[in-house]
Amino acid sequence: MTQQAFIDEVLPHQDKVYRLARNYLSNADSEDVAQEVMIRLWQKRAELSGYRSVPALAMVIARNLCLDRIKAKGYQNSSLNGISEPAHHQTPASALEAKDDTALALSIISQLPEQQRIIVHLRDVEEMEYEEIAAVVKMNVNTVRVNLSRARKTIRETMIKNYNYEYHGN
Repeated sequence: MTQQAFIDEVLPHQDKVYRLARNYLSNADSEDVAQEVMIRLWQKRAELSGYRSVPALAMVIARNLCLDRIKAKGYQNSSLNGISEPAHHQTPASALEAKDDTALALSIISQLPEQQRIIVHLRDVEEMEYEEIAAVVKMNVNTVRVNLSRARKTIRETMIKNYNYEYHGN
């Protein structure tokens, strides 16, 4: 793989790698992991054509590096960061409500078990396919689907409970 091909085909995935690492680590460590992944992919550039999905490979490398850092530094689970709601033309009240909804959803997601949190991030934020997610989290595809379904159910039920509490004053 030439330098230009690497820049065109691999480097655009650095942001996805960073966002995945951000689920595990602090900002500075996430940046380091993203750079390390790109260095490792550059070193493997001659072999990259043999992989079915370079983004999935990048995510697996990032996940493994994050886990190594967690073991070395004793990190706690971190929340999903950097997710923002889409920009819409809204009234101030609806914009505030949407911001509150996003904050509530992020809070609920941050309390999910780590596997579910990562799967939700990879599927709903990174928009990865189930097969790619399965490769990253080292599960079979059906287990990924079940975990995603359970996570979404928990998010939905918690948000409904919150709205019922908020609007009925209980």
